[in-house]
Amino acid sequence: MGGLEQADAWLFQLLNHGLVRPELDDLMLMLTSPKLSFHLFVLFGLFIFVRKGKDALYVVPLILLAIGLADYTASGIFKPLFQRVRPCFALDGVRLLVDQTRSWSFASSHAANSTVIASLVWLFFWKGETVDKAFAVVVIFYAAMVAFSRIYIGVHYPGDVLGGIVIGLACAAVIYTAFAWFVKNFIHQRAMRTGGAE
Repeated sequence: MGGLEQADAWLFQLLNHGLVRPELDDLMLMLTSPKLSFHLFVLFGLFIFVRKGKDALYVVPLILLAIGLADYTASGIFKPLFQRVRPCFALDGVRLLVDQTRSWSFASSHAANSTVIASLVWLFFWKGETVDKAFAVVVIFYAAMVAFSRIYIGVHYPGDVLGGIVIGLACAAVIYTAFAWFVKNFIHQRAMRTGGAE
């Protein structure tokens, strides 16, 4: 085990044991499970539709597209490429809160997906009114807690989570940049041509 992996394992054990609070277990399990936290996604979606109106018809699909890209990158490319064993199978004494199947560890798709959501919400909402800024902060906090929950429940190293965050940021940037380019070169140009013809 190299120096970086040793440091990652040490930090994992510190967080997985040192920050344990039994009263937080249920919260961490809820955050780490899409089935248990589905109601949060519904609330996020409703807020987007209420605040963005018709614009939500492109904001929500862009977020879903970015989640798909991030999830595939983390789980479909990075995990088979690096084949890193999860800490719950590689280390002794891990505090494991879920029944984890044998699958690779790097990078965390949970961290990637939640980071994508937080990044795009920030890009679309941060310049809005106070309530929009507050929503962006809440979603960023949610993403951070989801990422941490993966260490807390014992299935990912901090390095896996960091890798997932980087993937999420990159995928959000790619999707948002492509969308901005499309709007500038097609939507705006078409609007200008239509306006000029009248």
